Amino acid sequence: MNDVEEFLKLIRSSKRAYVFTGAGISTPSGIPDFRGRSGLYNKIPKDIFDIDKFYENPERYYKVHRERISLMRNARPNVAHVVIAKMEELGLIDCVITQNIDGLHKKAGSKCIIRLHGTLDRYVCTKCGERYSYDMVEKVIWKDETVPRCIKCGEILKPDVVFFGEPLPEMELLKAYKTAEESDLAIVVGSSLVVYPAAMVPHLTVENGGKLVIINLGETGLDSIAYRKYEVDIEEFFKGVAEELGVK
Repeated sequence: MNDVEEFLKLIRSSKRAYVFTGAGISTPSGIPDFRGRSGLYNKIPKDIFDIDKFYENPERYYKVHRERISLMRNARPNVAHVVIAKMEELGLIDCVITQNIDGLHKKAGSKCIIRLHGTLDRYVCTKCGERYSYDMVEKVIWKDETVPRCIKCGEILKPDVVFFGEPLPEMELLKAYKTAEESDLAIVVGSSLVVYPAAMVPHLTVENGGKLVIINLGETGLDSIAYRKYEVDIEEFFKGVAEELGVK
């Protein structure tokens, strides 16, 4: 039995499974991760996503943001995103819990998505909490090249994503914890599992008697408790899964 066959056997024998994804799943779509050899932190200041730095100099942040959001909005789902959406459609998994803000799971067709770090599709006022879609602020970001502000109160808008120094969205985190506790199989794809509290999610599955499967090139923070670790190229691995499932 090869890795793909074993992987699918594990899923099919589980009663309730979910997929937990990190930046590594999106690198084949052209979105760099943070800490890899070609990662984002080798190209931009490491403190650009700190919430205190954002408030100190939002213009500095939005200069980087324009480049990053252009990259993400033009990116297309790769085979891993597509196969995971198909796995949900087939009833093999219940949902996707993601650390990513790129929206590629939604583009691929996933329906149940728990977004632990928010989404770049929305912006939120830093004072009154009013939310805006990307389309509503696009002109300001691109044509005017200024910091977008709230129509109601005039304060600065920030992307509706979690910056370093901010708590994760409570409702999303609670949904993720509940899913983890009630599942007997956690499938981690492309995460180093070192950023907490997000990395606590698959840990909870193991604590509650479930199995952890990791698909990732490189060491992760939970390798020691994994039932199975596939040290493989994510895109190539999911091409094999696609073939087995008949996904085009």
